[in-house]
Amino acid sequence: MNQMTVEITHILEKLQNAGFEAFAVGGCVRDILRSVEPNDWDVTTSAKPEEIQKLFPKNFYNNNFGTVTVLTGSNKDNLKEVEITPYRTDSVYSDQRHPDEVKFGVSLEDDLARRDFTVNAMALGQTPPRLPLSGEETTRKSLPDKGGRGWVSSQIVDPFGGQKDLVNKIIRAVGDPTKRFSEDALRLLRAVRFAVTLGMEIEPETLKALKEQSNALAHVSQERIRDEFVKIVMCPMAEQGINLLLTTGLLQYIIPELVEGVGVMQNHHHIYSVYDHNVKSLGFSAGTKDELHVRLAVLLHDVAKPRTKVGESPEATFYGHDIVGGRMTQKILTRLKFPKEIVDKASHLVRHHLFNYDIGAVSEAGVRRLLKRVGPENFSDLLKVRMAERLGSGVPKARPYRLRHLEFMAEKVSRDPLSTKMLKINGHDMINELKMEPGPKIGAIQEVLLAEVIKDPALNTRDYLMDRAKILMNEELDELRKKSQDTIVEKQLEEEKEIKRKYHV
Repeated sequence: MNQMTVEITHILEKLQNAGFEAFAVGGCVRDILRSVEPNDWDVTTSAKPEEIQKLFPKNFYNNNFGTVTVLTGSNKDNLKEVEITPYRTDSVYSDQRHPDEVKFGVSLEDDLARRDFTVNAMALGQTPPRLPLSGEETTRKSLPDKGGRGWVSSQIVDPFGGQKDLVNKIIRAVGDPTKRFSEDALRLLRAVRFAVTLGMEIEPETLKALKEQSNALAHVSQERIRDEFVKIVMCPMAEQGINLLLTTGLLQYIIPELVEGVGVMQNHHHIYSVYDHNVKSLGFSAGTKDELHVRLAVLLHDVAKPRTKVGESPEATFYGHDIVGGRMTQKILTRLKFPKEIVDKASHLVRHHLFNYDIGAVSEAGVRRLLKRVGPENFSDLLKVRMAERLGSGVPKARPYRLRHLEFMAEKVSRDPLSTKMLKINGHDMINELKMEPGPKIGAIQEVLLAEVIKDPALNTRDYLMDRAKILMNEELDELRKKSQDTIVEKQLEEEKEIKRKYHV
């Protein structure tokens, strides 16, 4: 079990020494029990907001819910700011987001009862022995004490069985799930997010209420939806997360365009429906370190197929779905309030994901044109999208030879060619300083100098090259050409072999 940090220990002890109850609460307690370092820490206390502010002068307080954010001075990102909230109960949620009224001065049990799920409704602290709350499971736990930074013992307050649900991998609403979801409709999406990021299942009654109230997600802001959706897309179980959003009815209120692909069969190149193919492709991307814009592009790469489909499987066509898909991706991600950089990158990848590359049929010039269209800086991401797309089609090879060969060709045409421009002198230098006449002999001398520099890069200095050119200018043109040709060709072949080895082609 992870230890309490010195910052949280200090906050809790300071509140308790002032006569108040104080506990770490919520997700940080859940993570401690999972032996995972919390992303952030929350504290709950019997103190009122003004009393918290007096004890912790370095704070800011600008909300209606009693939360005081304390600046700890820690150099750890997850501990620089700690939110301290008084015990409270909430009245009705008319907007399905915020309580109409907040009441302070209640008990810890009342405070935990307003939280969303049992695994998030536990408190952890060090308090004097007391009688358990009604129905409470109170457990004393020993936390590691490394160098005096942690507590020797602590108490878990768990009135709703969160520890048991954590062990059994169950997401269960606190109390009446219908009431919990009606208080804040974002909890509908959070249930799915916790299920897939924690590897848990949603308890049947909670799942039933979630499905029945899925339309309430329409009342939640796009920004809040986006933040939860990103956590689902970026987790290892992203494929399962999107499928759970579909079966619960939530996906219709996030990306309805994806839902259009359900049951839409493709042609003989695919064994899955459009929807299944998109989501399975995301599943393969989720097994990598792909960035957010790449995963979004993978998920949406064929989003336009239902709108561009002509004919029936297996001879159906989807002409222009890449172009239409790029535009749809732009609209979808803009609607969800993604940053412009993410919108532009993802839609660009969707727009260009459909390219043909047949080994032997596509020339170096063709690869250069592809790089120009896509942008060299986006080429690696485009291959990641294409790789996930191929795997999502049921193709068994993780790195198909064709794509490896394309990587080889792209690097080959992107490298600076062996050129006399690499030399520290040029033709003008030889004309001006050696008084040579313009003509093919200048080029031939440069080729000889390049061949020598290839063998020994240390020779590429102005003084050496000028002295060497002074000698070479007295030789015949044909002899000069013979001296350079073999070395340059040999070097070009060596570089090509090196790149081929890199991509196993």
